[in-house]
Amino acid sequence: MLLQDKGADLLRTKGILYYANEDRRFAFQAVHMIADGDFIGLAKEGDPKTSRLVFIGRNLNRPQLRRGFEGCAAD
Repeated sequence: MLLQDKGADLLRTKGILYYANEDRRFAFQAVHMIADGDFIGLAKEGDPKTSRLVFIGRNLNRPQLRRGFEGCAAD
């Protein structure tokens, strides 16, 4: 949905994501509306499983982006 709505304004997106009940890290990257990702291996022991995303773009609403992704977080 984000790529559909803001794809023209999203110049670059990248990050590492962690999924509930999954020990592997997921690497995500996108340029405008073209996105790709894959699992890249296990998290290092002792490292916090914290997802991080970086958005580079124009006319992006930071609070709205944060709320949207926080709404996807597992408990």
